Amino acid sequence: MADTASLQRTPLHDAHVARGAKMVDFGGWHMPLQYEGILAEHRAVRTAVGIFDVSHMGEVDFTGPGALAAIQRLITNDAAKLSDGKAMYTAVCYPDGGIVDDCIVYRHRADWYRIVVNAANIAKDFAHFKEHAGSLCAIENNSDRVALIAVQGPQARGLVARLTGSDALLQVPSFGFAAATLAGAEIVAARTGYTGEDGFELFVDADKAVAVWEALLAGGAAPIGLGARDTLRLEAKLCLYGNDIDATTNPLEAGLGWVVKLDKRTRGDDFVGGEALANIKAAGLTRSLVGFRVTEGKNIARHGADIVDAGGVVIGAVTSGGPAPTVGGAVGIAYVPVGLSAPGTALTISQRGRTFAAEVVKGPFYRRPEPAA
Repeated sequence: MADTASLQRTPLHDAHVARGAKMVDFGGWHMPLQYEGILAEHRAVRTAVGIFDVSHMGEVDFTGPGALAAIQRLITNDAAKLSDGKAMYTAVCYPDGGIVDDCIVYRHRADWYRIVVNAANIAKDFAHFKEHAGSLCAIENNSDRVALIAVQGPQARGLVARLTGSDALLQVPSFGFAAATLAGAEIVAARTGYTGEDGFELFVDADKAVAVWEALLAGGAAPIGLGARDTLRLEAKLCLYGNDIDATTNPLEAGLGWVVKLDKRTRGDDFVGGEALANIKAAGLTRSLVGFRVTEGKNIARHGADIVDAGGVVIGAVTSGGPAPTVGGAVGIAYVPVGLSAPGTALTISQRGRTFAAEVVKGPFYRRPEPAA
């Protein structure tokens, strides 16, 4: 049995073990891979409501009069567009345009912003933030003090509204957030997520996380592990840092150009990597991150498989891949030459000594149904 004593644990760790979750090492954290099974958990989120422990994610707070200036210096998106109670997705870049992380920025007040960062990047991101914006405001890593529980699925918002007794939460817009009380704990419910479904991500003090988790389970939510979290995000074609994006990729080629606001530089809000990204855009991209569907047999493309041309020469790489339980078949994400990025383009995937066919697909593989009128 592998030694797990050195792995980090979230405030909900013992609750997962008590419920019989299969626990694994996930980037140095002892996390639940699955409870009932990946397929059943995937379906629970698509059809009803599931809850995820994402307390391993990091929370970094920026406070003081210079908080907005600090955020603007660090992110590619334009935080000047945020008002209180609003959030935005963004990239954070190195000076050469490579991606430090993809994050969500939350504006609590004019003098308080929070950035939620990926778990494996907490120390790296915090050091980057301090290096490039530490002179502009106070920057504090509060990751150990904050737990985060994602509630996702078509019944998610209704469940949280019922348990909090706050119908006002049903009026929170996408990428908005509001305070409430659940199981006696003060929470912040953000209408964000990583599954392709609607729902909330609940911020709560670490010592109150178990009470909130148990209340959600008692309310009918299914516990969901990391396995289904990956299949859900893949169907929604959401990037995973370390697989689809990293320091060797830039947000323009990764299809994240919509969160790169080069125009804010003209107002004096230059940002780390801004000059490099402007130059990359002017020169033109050579590759693009695309979604694809496997079209031959029951093959499943996996991270690290090659995209090859007719002569077998490697021209691209699969970054994520797997089965798509909701839409059927197998799907994936890959970097390919720009000339092969149009929807409908045929691709050849080489994996473990054999090749099979795939086709470029536009947009996410799965889109949640519109709610009934």
